[in-house]
Amino acid sequence: MKLLAISGTITGSKTRVVVQKVLEEIKQANPEIEAEMLDLKDYDVQFCDGRDPSTYTGDTKKVIDMVASADFYIIGTPIFQGSITGALKNLFDLVPPQAFRHKVMGFVATGGTYQHYLVIENQLKPIAGYFRAFVAPGYVYAHQDHFSKQNELVAPEVLERVSDLAKELVHMQKALK
Repeated sequence: MKLLAISGTITGSKTRVVVQKVLEEIKQANPEIEAEMLDLKDYDVQFCDGRDPSTYTGDTKKVIDMVASADFYIIGTPIFQGSITGALKNLFDLVPPQAFRHKVMGFVATGGTYQHYLVIENQLKPIAGYFRAFVAPGYVYAHQDHFSKQNELVAPEVLERVSDLAKELVHMQKALK
């Protein structure tokens, strides 16, 4: 089983911190799972222009291949202006929809207001539905107040949701495969 953890932003670090925390929980409890982090800020991904995904080259091709080869996902995004990042939307546009079909997704989001968690319900879950992916019932939303000054996730209730999401993702993936 191959898990791909995606930090879907090219700016900031809080989203990666939370995605990495879920990834660590999974790896600690399930060392047999092959896990990889895809941080979009580490790649020079082209904008989707509608062409066949197999014709992209360089970092764009590498990222498409990483996503397509995974069996299940942790997908994280900061919430900007009440929406997911353009970088994450571009990734969804680049990857052929069938690459996500019947695969498990878990969602993580970070934001500056306590209401931005609704983006998971109103944007990310419908995108997963379009892809015909299976969505973990829980998710993690972390507000800036949930982090220490050293950018560590410290809020006990959020750490509990991280643990719950990690367990749900693995449980669903094992049950479906």
